[in-house]
Amino acid sequence: MLNRMSIRFDKFSVSAPAGSWIGIVGHGESGIVEVLEAAAHSCQNLSALELPARLSWLAEAERVRRSGGVVIAGASDPEMLRNLADEIWWLDGGQMVKRGDAKEVIEAYLKSVYASVPEMAPSLRRGDGRAEILSIEVLDAGDKPTALIASGEQAAIRVVAKYAASVADPVIGILIRTRIGFEVYGTNTELEQLKLGPVEAGQTRTVTFRFECQLCPQSYTITAASHDPDGVWHEWMEDAISFAVSDSRYTAGVANLRARAELS
Repeated sequence: MLNRMSIRFDKFSVSAPAGSWIGIVGHGESGIVEVLEAAAHSCQNLSALELPARLSWLAEAERVRRSGGVVIAGASDPEMLRNLADEIWWLDGGQMVKRGDAKEVIEAYLKSVYASVPEMAPSLRRGDGRAEILSIEVLDAGDKPTALIASGEQAAIRVVAKYAASVADPVIGILIRTRIGFEVYGTNTELEQLKLGPVEAGQTRTVTFRFECQLCPQSYTITAASHDPDGVWHEWMEDAISFAVSDSRYTAGVANLRARAELS
């Protein structure tokens, strides 16, 4: 049983205090395998274990931790580690990128991962050509582009459209879906009583839809369109970009209702 764990490879060393539960995140040649091999009680991927095996491992891990040993585990889904670990280590290329509070480190890691993922190509793009959607962005509470939003945080979707012909009364709309195509929420400037026209050829319109992101943690896609009030599309971009929602705890489903349990 380890009262303190120290691992060194290349120019890297790290230690954990007695009785601690360490979660470890990273991908590629991160050095995670080497760290886990050096630990007395470890699991390379909690996410891959069947539920009975996972519960058995967690029970043993708690026994080890209470006796003063160090528990260390990785997971292909970092959210699984958020409520288990006392501390998270983020490794990359055999180096410690960040360590500390689970929420803070996992948020930083996920933002880095999503920032490195290439933009999606729209699954469908169609319309009569009177407009072109130049950009679609997800914005955080500070109006900075992001691919990761914390559940409950203020967020926005910004759509920029350029018109190739005059349009008397253009409408710009958005639709949020889950990765499996379930429609979560949609709105447009007509419903929000925001008038955009008339517009002339060569003009652009930038519309920002602001909302409180009360969604459960998972991945979502955004469809955006410019169209006439009667529904004739100028341009429709299906599943044009993706974003993810994270939370400090696991929540199933789509709408994060933040229920409170009471005993009566």
